Amino acid sequence: MQNIFVFSFFVWLVLLVTVIFLGSKTSYADVELYTGGAPNAESIGWKVGCQAYSFNRFTFFEAIDKVSTIGLHYIEAYPGQKLSSETGEVKFDHNLSPELQQKVKEKLESAKVKLVNYGVVGLPNDETEARKVFDFAKSMGIETIVSEPQALAIPLIDKLSQEYGIRVAIHNHPKPSLYWDYKKVLEVTKDASLNIGSCADTGHWMRSGIKPIEAVQALDNRIISFHLKDLNEFGKREAHDTIWGTGLADIKAILTHLYQKGFKGVFSIEYEHNWENSLPEISQCVKYFDEVAKELSSKK
Repeated sequence: MQNIFVFSFFVWLVLLVTVIFLGSKTSYADVELYTGGAPNAESIGWKVGCQAYSFNRFTFFEAIDKVSTIGLHYIEAYPGQKLSSETGEVKFDHNLSPELQQKVKEKLESAKVKLVNYGVVGLPNDETEARKVFDFAKSMGIETIVSEPQALAIPLIDKLSQEYGIRVAIHNHPKPSLYWDYKKVLEVTKDASLNIGSCADTGHWMRSGIKPIEAVQALDNRIISFHLKDLNEFGKREAHDTIWGTGLADIKAILTHLYQKGFKGVFSIEYEHNWENSLPEISQCVKYFDEVAKELSSKK
């Protein structure tokens, strides 16, 4: 009798642990691939694309193809991604030779994808080194450099930003990084031109215990671009991305506020989950985003 009780308890415990484990995971095994892009969003000046880091298990050229497959026309590159299967161990960054830069331009053109942002990349308080990044951005037609510069570098970066006509968006990694709190971005940019602002990473705010809508409202016209994320948990560093509109970020409230404020800019999807097969989930983020954009614009 005692053995039966022990066995029954063991079975119950296994079932309980299994239910808790499965309940804690977000399963998107049957998600369909949406390929319609975001025409409604683009019609109101919202450029939705992907941060190539979403595809960091793949080459940059493969990332371009994935973006094109789901009907998007914008991509944000990061330094360090393998360039292509044909170029061996060459990594995409601002040290690319003119010849390889041309190959990238040809690849982007053939896929009808525009390279709009580049980062997160270092911008030191050293004019010679900082100019290397700006020169590369100018050559590649990049609109915004995403960085996490030291506060003392802001005057130099602001000067170069205005000279080159390229904006710089300060990114926020989770605490204890320098800019985890949006108030720090406001502090270091208070004397800078509006060429210097925020690359608003909603997921990292959530991991740091900051409500994204609070930060977006406070940053106001200092927001230049987004690493838009929706997470399954709030206040936990290990929280992971979910399809937009299914997590705790309140993406619709953020988009509603931005629309009311007349925001125009880049929304980079940086989806850091299900790394090997995230494209269907990313595509559903696009679908949700475009549906919200359509709803907002129809209320005029």
